[in-house]
Amino acid sequence: MPKNLRIKLNSAGVKALLQSPEMQGIIGRFASAKASQAGTGYTYTVKVGKSRTYANIYAETDEAKRDNFENNTLEKVIRS
Repeated sequence: MPKNLRIKLNSAGVKALLQSPEMQGIIGRFASAKASQAGTGYTYTVKVGKSRTYANIYAETDEAKRDNFENNTLEKVIRS
């Protein structure tokens, strides 16, 4: 490989990749696994933003909200 190799990214192509249905599936599977690890009452959504796909994992039920408040469940799950 040459020492002076330069790579120029195609911004539109990278944006399209980060917003693609394939990326939505990858992020959805990750979010689903983490929501399941957190336990009952936790759920997720996958959304496409201006430049990339992202997921929100949150406590949906009152019991899950209480659990997250008392134990920082989502933080522990995401960091694991």
